[in-house]
Amino acid sequence: MSHYGLENHGIVGTGKVHWNLSVAPLVEEAIRRGEGRLTSSGALNALTGKRTGRSPRDKWTVEESSSRDEIWWGKVNQPISEENYLGLQQEVFAYLQGRELFVMDGFAGADPRYSMPIRIVTEFAWHNLFVKQLFRRATPEQLQSHVPEWTVINACRFAADAKKHRLNSETFIVADFSRKVVLIGGTQYAGEMKKSIFSVLNYVLPQKGVFPMHCSANVGKAGDVAIFFGLSGTGKTTLSADPDRELIGDDEHGWSDHGVFNFEGGCYAKCINLTKEREPLIWDAIRFGSVIENVVVDPASGEPNYMDDSLTENTRCAYPLDYIANAVPSGMGGHPKAIVFLACDAFGVMPPVARLNPSQAMYHFMAGYTAALAGTESNMGKDPTPTFSTCFGAPFLPLPPQVYAQLLAEKMRKHNVHCYLLNTGWVGNAFGQGPRIPLKINRENVTHIIDGALDKAQFQKDPTFGFEVPKALAGVPAELLAPRYGAKDAADYDRRAKDLAGKFVKNFEQFQGVSAEIVAAGPKV
Repeated sequence: MSHYGLENHGIVGTGKVHWNLSVAPLVEEAIRRGEGRLTSSGALNALTGKRTGRSPRDKWTVEESSSRDEIWWGKVNQPISEENYLGLQQEVFAYLQGRELFVMDGFAGADPRYSMPIRIVTEFAWHNLFVKQLFRRATPEQLQSHVPEWTVINACRFAADAKKHRLNSETFIVADFSRKVVLIGGTQYAGEMKKSIFSVLNYVLPQKGVFPMHCSANVGKAGDVAIFFGLSGTGKTTLSADPDRELIGDDEHGWSDHGVFNFEGGCYAKCINLTKEREPLIWDAIRFGSVIENVVVDPASGEPNYMDDSLTENTRCAYPLDYIANAVPSGMGGHPKAIVFLACDAFGVMPPVARLNPSQAMYHFMAGYTAALAGTESNMGKDPTPTFSTCFGAPFLPLPPQVYAQLLAEKMRKHNVHCYLLNTGWVGNAFGQGPRIPLKINRENVTHIIDGALDKAQFQKDPTFGFEVPKALAGVPAELLAPRYGAKDAADYDRRAKDLAGKFVKNFEQFQGVSAEIVAAGPKV
């Protein structure tokens, strides 16, 4: 038990509180309480009910004096009054009275110069196992004096009165920057806890000159760091889990004056259609202590069926970094050699790989394009949707986008870092008209970026987007690099390219005060 008790958060009168249990007892508790079952690999499988993805419409920020003038208010950061929030908090704390709770004390941020002590309070044992595997653990010595700077309180089975508290539904994820608390209820989806802490760091770290990034990162034997920006489903986890390179982290990082560092202590990978042949590192990481979510499991054999999307396409697995054999123990690396923007283009317009000049890098960072795939957020349909998520992470940005864009520009200029685009979706032909580009080609293109082979190629300009596309590259079929990138119907490709370019231009109209040079770096309609 911590000397800094739950009463310091206003939580009193609870049932038994389990403090900082290790992995095995958490697994035992989850099974005892009927929260999940062991699979044949030893991983715990849990179901999250009707919420199988994030709930962005139910994410709120308390409007209060200390942060009011800094927050990027709008669709992403919806305001909730202090009065409504405190009334909701009071009901949640009353709900927690008499209940068995689980507490995990840990840290967010591998670099000790920027590490933030956190506490996660959950009513599910498997939720506590999830955060234990994903955040950075405190040592027994650190636990003796651990006082959280931020606390997440997850009352997942508490359903709010939406009308009374002026919410959009019974679900809520509320960040209070004055009291340094995140309050969660009405959803069992574990990813809300992970992303809440990411949002907090996106508020805190820019004030310290650190650029918070929604990216994965790995490093080669020569110390060559690569970072991969991209939204969920674009391949951040898959491409960073490279057998020939060491993994720094798969999703959230900071870039300081000292280099890149992981925010987390684990990985949260999508596992729909997962196979040992395609992603051996992730496959082997799913073992005892790991958590898989919403995967259909054979009741007799306990075998997970990763091909079955009947519950959701957003099936997930959470595991600690040390389950990856070539993970960097410190979670830290130097300044990046290459920045890669990942786009899962479902419209078959983007080339397989391209080089961006600095202005194009700024434009596409602010645009944050991909095609959102079903399942990452709740209530999405089956068809991919064109998505522009500012800075490749709009749902997690409490500050205006220009804050993060300026940090990227400063870091790239100071450390002379080049930027590239990698299309992990459909090339030439749209979704449903052809296959997705093979992972093998994506991996080879990443290798060409990092070892410098791509920069030595001869280039041609994409007529719509202005990217520099290599004329030839080892391992990439020639037709995928030629104009229209292997499209079966040239006229149909031109129509799709013009349509997507128009969406880029329309989306960019939201940004005021951007330099003419950056605006001009966008596509030509």
